[in-house]
Amino acid sequence: MTIDVADPPPALAVPRAKGGGSSLGRYLLVRFVLMIPTVLILVTLVFFLLRLTGDPITAALGGRLPADQLAARIHEAGYDRPVFVQYVEYLGQVFTGNFGTSVTDNQPVVELLLTYGAATAELVFYALIVAFVVGIPLGMLAAALRDRWPDAVLRVSAILFYATPVFFAGLVAKLVFGVWLGWLPVNGRASVRTEIALKRDGGTGIYIVDAIASGNGAAVQDVLLHAILPALTLGLLTAGIFLRLVRTNVIGTYNMPYVDAARSRGVGEYRLVRRHAYKPALIPIVTVIGMQIAMMLGGAVLTETTFEWKGLGFQLVHYLTARDYVAVQGIVAMIAVIVALTNFLVDIIAAFIDPRVRF
Repeated sequence: MTIDVADPPPALAVPRAKGGGSSLGRYLLVRFVLMIPTVLILVTLVFFLLRLTGDPITAALGGRLPADQLAARIHEAGYDRPVFVQYVEYLGQVFTGNFGTSVTDNQPVVELLLTYGAATAELVFYALIVAFVVGIPLGMLAAALRDRWPDAVLRVSAILFYATPVFFAGLVAKLVFGVWLGWLPVNGRASVRTEIALKRDGGTGIYIVDAIASGNGAAVQDVLLHAILPALTLGLLTAGIFLRLVRTNVIGTYNMPYVDAARSRGVGEYRLVRRHAYKPALIPIVTVIGMQIAMMLGGAVLTETTFEWKGLGFQLVHYLTARDYVAVQGIVAMIAVIVALTNFLVDIIAAFIDPRVRF
């Protein structure tokens, strides 16, 4: 039997554990169980750290209400009880989907999460597109041209993407493309007219989906134009990480014997990258994408504030300024749940792509 050395070898067989294919199910069960204490620890830390400042009613409304009204509201909300009792009750509410009611505007936190969470999800989606479109091709190009001047330029660019503070990059982008050149809008998710039209028609709260569903081409264009600068600002941060990961792993693949054999037969560098080194280099991207989404959610706080993109990050800053710690607890708890679920989904994908992670 002959093997074409121009083709990469088949995936190595992983010995199956005794008991059939139970390794995948056991792996996923363990990852799911580990997700619960992760969320619990984060929620607990946020609860007790915020309680160090006192009860949420006094923090938000202290000095605005007479002492007797303030005491009445504290008693009504149960914040005059022992902190541990409040903590146990709060956990019970969280596990039933009740994150409380904001103090400053009397809004159920769940409604706030649903309303503004869609905006943050849309921004993170745009940013991931930028990260993949920029980071992966440039990483492959840097690997193909390694140790030449384009490789050096791309490596320095990756460091700049990663090291530049999000708020600074956003301000520079607004100044250049919005103020000096006047090419792109610098604030909001859409123009006032488009927002009114989309909210009037209802929908998902994800503007690009609602605009496409409405069949309004002008609204779609308006939404995309408003998304360019925030998506680039947040996405280039992760693109720098992807670029370096892909470059490193493609170069590592170049050292494999089957690649040397293909090169000896005259296979060009472009084909070596595209056909032999591309897929193995993507495996690390999948395994770290959960962590990068967590970083994006953190970066979304500054990005949304810079561009007045009214999502969870924008609202988090608003409630922190207002010292509304009930709303802050709910938003941070929801972000913790999103990050934990994302990492769990990434673990599932990684287990299917590379069976070795199951053991």
